[in-house]
Amino acid sequence: MRLLLADHEEETLTVYTDGFRAYDPLEDDDEFTRKYVVHGDGEYADGDVHVNTCESHASLARRWLSPHRGVSKDKLTQYLRAFQLRSELFRKPGREALKHAVKSTL
Repeated sequence: MRLLLADHEEETLTVYTDGFRAYDPLEDDDEFTRKYVVHGDGEYADGDVHVNTCESHASLARRWLSPHRGVSKDKLTQYLRAFQLRSELFRKPGREALKHAVKSTL
């Protein structure tokens, strides 16, 4: 998925999954880059891609979205971008988090 804000660069969204067939349609979607591991081949981790990446992010996102009952499909991307920003801010120390928040909103 590409995000373009004012004069900022495009940002590509990478989705990390396992080899489960339900994720195959992501391969045909030009909005995503999909990286995955195939458990049937004995592959459980490959760099940033590992078994729990997609499942753990989905679990956290679902929990974060639950108070916002009735999120429409049209607005889901905006809610998920806010969730992504919140996650990024928690991983940064004080001033870096503030700089990142300001940079993201401008």
